[in-house]
Amino acid sequence: MEIGKWKICLVHDWLLNTGGAEKTLKVLHELYPEAPIYTFFHNPKFTKEFLPGADIRPSFLQKYYQFTRRHRWLLPFLPIAIESFDLSAYDLVISSSVGFSKGLITKPQTKHICYCYSPTRWLWDWQSEYRKEHPGWGVAILQHFLRLWDHSAAGRVDQFIAISKTARERIKKYYQAEAKVIYPPVDRLESGIMNYELGIQKKNPDHDSLFLIPNSYFLIVSRLYSFKNIAIAIEAFNKLKLPLVIIGQGPQYKKLKKLIADPNLIQLLGFVPDSELSAYYQAARAFIMPQEEDFGLTAIEAMDFGKPVLALRRGGTLEYIMPGINGEYFDDPLPEILADGVRRLNENYKNYSPLVIKKAVERFSRRRFEKEIGELVSSSIPTNTTS
Repeated sequence: MEIGKWKICLVHDWLLNTGGAEKTLKVLHELYPEAPIYTFFHNPKFTKEFLPGADIRPSFLQKYYQFTRRHRWLLPFLPIAIESFDLSAYDLVISSSVGFSKGLITKPQTKHICYCYSPTRWLWDWQSEYRKEHPGWGVAILQHFLRLWDHSAAGRVDQFIAISKTARERIKKYYQAEAKVIYPPVDRLESGIMNYELGIQKKNPDHDSLFLIPNSYFLIVSRLYSFKNIAIAIEAFNKLKLPLVIIGQGPQYKKLKKLIADPNLIQLLGFVPDSELSAYYQAARAFIMPQEEDFGLTAIEAMDFGKPVLALRRGGTLEYIMPGINGEYFDDPLPEILADGVRRLNENYKNYSPLVIKKAVERFSRRRFEKEIGELVSSSIPTNTTS
């Protein structure tokens, strides 16, 4: 994309499904619609629907991803892939980085802004958990060498932007780099009882009555990985015998399904599109976040519907959840501790004001994000631009 004579491109790790990082990338794309998006590999069907009209430019790994459909097999080759992109035509590169896209190589006069969701977590603060899930010397050796590359690659960034104060501290700890905090945008989901009823009936034809009662169930929206602590929530709600709806995809799906004691009370729905997701937020009693997040976009989305949040007392949620006002905390990722948090939330439920909860998320608006990013981009454009 050209702004005047400034040429801009976007870079993102991979585009396979919708998460908080992908939603932020979409806003960046809509802010700079002509900027091409470089990525390791993508699902063409997904990108066509999620980023219509976008100029997607995958790396040489695209053909291997299409063959294997297992992107984790390609992890050892990501450093080579990101360094293979020829970005010499651009004056400004904005990387949207959950992992390796920060490691791109640019000309000396090209400015590289990295919107960093977190230092590559499976290499740093989640490295032990990742090894438990993927045991073996091969993984340990791979982590070691990728960690060396990741630390070195972070030095190629001219300006880090962190999604939260929590992420800023991690960037400083692991990369010894300073970062400016710009909270990600919360793009308001459309709401409506009609959408809600259609969505529930489509997904749960045998259990309509339970989920058509407003405020009847608790809600989790998350990718299904072990470090997301979804199993802990299921165990807690098995004991509480309270309704829980879990929305999301991931490798833990089958394992989590087996943990559910009563499928009439706890439902694991898999993927739900945004057009239906708003219905689940709207009719939920409260939102549960059992994992540590650097920000926690889904918690903010729930609060935008006036729903209180029960969250693990760690990470980015410390920056916006106020106990007794818009939610509660639980201190340890244990089923009995989470269950006690649900009890406290229920006891205090009448004191939560949906209007107050919604007010707390106004500072995370899309308009605010676009303004802050736009100001940073304008101040970052090199004076010696390409012709």
